Amino acid sequence: MRVGVPKEIKNHEYRVGLTPPSAAELVAAGHEVIVETNAGMGIDFEDADYQAVGARIVSSPAEVFAQSDMIVKV
Repeated sequence: MRVGVPKEIKNHEYRVGLTPPSAAELVAAGHEVIVETNAGMGIDFEDADYQAVGARIVSSPAEVFAQSDMIVKV
């Protein structure tokens, strides 16, 4: 399954649907994780943190929604 994580857009919303450790769990279970760039910045996770656990970074929310079977949001 392809799991997408878009950046939250609500004012003062700094959380993200998946942290890198939770993304790592999904990747280890055989799923693909697609994360919008800078999605984790509000909680001090960088794109490289997601890439290090096997997630793929895309540049726009449209790409996340188009490429995912399931979306994880706060």
